[in-house]
Amino acid sequence: MTTPRRRADPSPPPARRLLHRLRSAASGLQTLAYSSKKEGGGGDMGPRNGGSSSNRRPGFVDSSSWRYFDSRVVGITRGDMPRHAWTVLHMLKRKGFAAYLVGGCVRDLLLKRAPKDFDVITTASLQQIKKMVFQRCIIIGKRFPICQVNMYGTKIEVSSFSTNANHVKGSKNIGCSEEFKRYDEGDILLWQNSMKRDFTINRKFRFWFISARILRGLRIAARLGFEFSSETSAAIRELSLSITDIDKARLMMELNYLLSYGAAASSLRLLRKYGLLDFLLPFQAAYMSDQMKDKSNDTDLMLMKLLANLDKLLSADRPCPSCLWLALLTFHSALVNSPHDAQVIRAFAALVYFGSWEGAVNFLNQDIGAPAPFIPETLGPSRSKLENLMEQTSHLASLVKSSVDTLTSIDALQQSLAKYSKASQVSGLVLVSSRERERVLRIFEGLDTDLTSYEGTRGMQEIDYKLLKDGHPGEVRFVLGQVIMDTMSEELPRVSTEYDQLNMEASEDDLADGSRPSLSTFSSKS
Repeated sequence: MTTPRRRADPSPPPARRLLHRLRSAASGLQTLAYSSKKEGGGGDMGPRNGGSSSNRRPGFVDSSSWRYFDSRVVGITRGDMPRHAWTVLHMLKRKGFAAYLVGGCVRDLLLKRAPKDFDVITTASLQQIKKMVFQRCIIIGKRFPICQVNMYGTKIEVSSFSTNANHVKGSKNIGCSEEFKRYDEGDILLWQNSMKRDFTINRKFRFWFISARILRGLRIAARLGFEFSSETSAAIRELSLSITDIDKARLMMELNYLLSYGAAASSLRLLRKYGLLDFLLPFQAAYMSDQMKDKSNDTDLMLMKLLANLDKLLSADRPCPSCLWLALLTFHSALVNSPHDAQVIRAFAALVYFGSWEGAVNFLNQDIGAPAPFIPETLGPSRSKLENLMEQTSHLASLVKSSVDTLTSIDALQQSLAKYSKASQVSGLVLVSSRERERVLRIFEGLDTDLTSYEGTRGMQEIDYKLLKDGHPGEVRFVLGQVIMDTMSEELPRVSTEYDQLNMEASEDDLADGSRPSLSTFSSKS
């Protein structure tokens, strides 16, 4: 409904493509100005060039910028919409109601991305939707009720213009100026709804009224590579503390949206940038602050490498369950609190990936090069042949299981934060429920016992994204192992470090002949 404001600085590639597509469409499109049905249509809509300067006063609405856009001109066709979304729109229209696709699906369609879901808004009331159109739908939500329609096995959220107008604070004051009295009520509803969905319009009040929009904005920016305007950034920083008033279950849901859809690394960076990581993931916030003391780039940190490799396997239409990124954070926090030999870490990763100790040993016996070093998570190369590799791997698994409490217990969290002097002042939240805790523990089940009897093989080497989305423990373990193995196998650009010195000493003392110790003896306890 409004023309995007052009910024002086260049936009990131996704934003630039979107703006270019909209501007190209606008320049070649014969637009239709909104007309006033109250005045019989075709009435004078005011100056086409935006009106005189005398009209630029508080509350003035430049209706000359209102336009209809044909979706086909901006590259959106009927084929881009799935059957269930099109059917919902058609059934509402057939009953005499106007209906529109709104929200993220429109943005994703413009960017040629597969929308995660499709939301609809209609002129019908919720009661009309249920009685006249979708008798089997259910009305959910207390503060902002919507209809949840099940169409062809897919749930679509349908909201009403009238509900939005009644439940959004200050909406009755919008459009009270004299200019609005000349326009059709339906057109005003469209304009008002568009303004409420725009982050650049009255950004502070939108964040103050619905704090979750702060996290929603970060999610959009993280997934699409967008940037906030300076005004919106300032509002997020000023109101960041307000997210602590949000229900913990809702916070966990928003955090899952940030970390489960292929943008975990960029999401974590934004959460840290705007001071939200201290509240949502306090241990990870303390770790990042400590590691970034003398650095300007975080790409070589093990946590960011893990999340980046997770993102390579996921996307908006191929998400993971929350238990996977929780397991990844748990694994990493265990290493921060108790660093391990890199070979032990690789053995642990191979074990959960291949599903058996024999498979892990076969992997480690391959000539795959030296594991990537990380400080403080990895120790220098072992001076022995790690003859107790099995026991150390099992011990690491037990530490990982214990580290789940860092996400579920405030006492365990504070104990882990004690090593960071500045973090002791942080009043972090514990968002993970006991049910979620059990799901994470199930992933590591059996890894801290006799590994020769451990059996978690899958029989396939490709990710089953349906099983992964459903949180199947075997599939989650498989992906977890792949992410850790990929991270430990990467070559990191670095200058000489303490790890390098240890590596040199180990080579001189124990590996002078240049040979690599065989791991075949680790396949069983002998």
